[in-house]
Amino acid sequence: QVQLVESGGGLVQAGGSLRLSCAASGRIFSISGMGWYRQAPGKQRELVASITSGGSTNYAVSVKGRFTISRDNAKNTVYLQMNSLKPEDAAVYYCRFVIDSYVYWGQGKQVTVSS
Repeated sequence: QVQLVESGGGLVQAGGSLRLSCAASGRIFSISGMGWYRQAPGKQRELVASITSGGSTNYAVSVKGRFTISRDNAKNTVYLQMNSLKPEDAAVYYCRFVIDSYVYWGQGKQVTVSS
């Protein structure tokens, strides 16, 4: 059984920084894609950033230049460094892994940005 455990998040003032982590554990042969999504109240879940097994990254236009996604393959962990946070970044953030061709989601972490 595979589990994803997220950590980080919380409350920060606008302009501040937060870091999210998501670690996978269990029976894992290979992890291809890793990514972060977010969902604000009343809105659809949206892609924030993704990273391939080769390290290629992709970002939503709204976070480009402010957020950085990275991965540690040895730890089966993906990170999201969020800088210059804005009130509109507030949402529940979910990590998403593709492990052995199956999609797994983290439990979600609340990010709140005060203006």
